[in-house]
Amino acid sequence: MKATTIWTNQMTSTVTNNRGHEVILDLPQAKDGLNLGATALELCLMSYSGCVNTIFNVVAKKMRIEFTGLDVDTTGSLKDGAPTFTDVEIELRIDSEASNEKIEKCLQQTLKMCPVGVLFHQAGVNTTYKIEKLQKA
Repeated sequence: MKATTIWTNQMTSTVTNNRGHEVILDLPQAKDGLNLGATALELCLMSYSGCVNTIFNVVAKKMRIEFTGLDVDTTGSLKDGAPTFTDVEIELRIDSEASNEKIEKCLQQTLKMCPVGVLFHQAGVNTTYKIEKLQKA
């Protein structure tokens, strides 16, 4: 696995994964950027959110949990002037007929398996979560 970053202008750069995918990183205009993309720290949080969504899908399939909707909101906090995240809250919203207990078990297993979440955990970032089960209209 390899990533390559190329500076393009001011605070803007393009990051590639060398498999044909790229992401634009930048800073907001208030920090001398052009606001053309997420900051690296925002991308880190976005990666955690995406990883939870992907791994939940993998675990749910193995547990035979079917769903028609799945959203993951991930909120990072930097407390006491910390330079990076100290706390992350994950809110999973799911539209499923599976039991609350089964969904809870699936999310707990997801958080143990999510490689990005493991990095956050190893860095000492406190992660909490909540589940909202959506009701069909």
